[in-house]
Amino acid sequence: MPLLDLFWTTLLIFGWVLWFMLLFRVYGDLFSRDDIGGWAKTGWVVFTLLVPFLGVFVYLIAQGRGMGERALARMEQQRAASDAYIRSVASQTQDDQLAKARELLSSGAITPDEFQRMVPSLHS
Repeated sequence: MPLLDLFWTTLLIFGWVLWFMLLFRVYGDLFSRDDIGGWAKTGWVVFTLLVPFLGVFVYLIAQGRGMGERALARMEQQRAASDAYIRSVASQTQDDQLAKARELLSSGAITPDEFQRMVPSLHS
C-alpha cells in the first residue's frame, strides 16, 4: 500500500470517527432537552437521517450556543451535587462517627473487635 493511500485511508477513518462523535453529541443534546417536544425532536432526527451532514451542521448553527449553555448548566448541577455530598460527608465530626460506631456495636452490626479497630482511627 503506497504511503499516500495509507495517509488517505487514515484521514477517512479519522473523519468518520469525528463525524460519529459529532452526531452522538448532537443526539445527546437533542434528547436531553426539555424545552422542545417529541415532534420537534423527531423532526431533527429525521432531518439528520435524511440529510446527514447538512442536518447536523444546521443543528449546530441553530442550537450551538444553547448546546454550550445546556452543557455548562449540567456541569454546574453535577458540581453542586458533588460539593453537597462532600460537605455532608466531611461535616461529620469525630464525635458523630464515634456515636455511629457505638450504635452499630449495640445493634450487633459490628463485633467488639471491629469496634476497637474503629475507635483508635477515630481518635487519631
